[in-house]
Amino acid sequence: MWTLPNILTLSRIVVIPLLVGTFYIQQPLGSHIAFALFTLAGITDFFDGYLARATGSVSKIGQFLDPIADKLMVGAIIVMVVGTGWVNGVHVVAAVIIMCRELLVSGLREFLAGIQVGVPVSWLAKWKTTVQMVALASLVWAEGGAALGLPALDVGLAGLWIAAVLTLYTGYDYLRVGLKHMV
Repeated sequence: MWTLPNILTLSRIVVIPLLVGTFYIQQPLGSHIAFALFTLAGITDFFDGYLARATGSVSKIGQFLDPIADKLMVGAIIVMVVGTGWVNGVHVVAAVIIMCRELLVSGLREFLAGIQVGVPVSWLAKWKTTVQMVALASLVWAEGGAALGLPALDVGLAGLWIAAVLTLYTGYDYLRVGLKHMV
């Protein structure tokens, strides 16, 4: 349980309340802190899997916790950027698409695991995750970027829509594969 990859995964879960708390700190300071925390969490997301495979310490708890940590962090950030109004209007549609896909794929993976069917992560899904993380990092930095004259909000909103489109495609792909095992 207490391998470095698992500790990195757990650190992403532990940092979520801190990330949420940064939205209640005076801006743009809170935004700068959120960006730093989210970026560090994203780095741990890369390294936990890489280190687990490289050191041969892939564990069942790590395989269980890693996607949960990702979805908890994505969900918390989406709730906060929509709740603060940094993402508003029609852009909320992109956020909802991402949230719905995350929940759908989680439920699908749970169902398929119950019948002992694994669904590998596609390269396009990895790209979706990358775009989504860059978009969310930009969105949590919306106030901090603006204070420095940088278009973090615009980058985040554009990335959110790109991630939403990729989300629809990869979500459909997972659903198509999963439905073969449901019928």
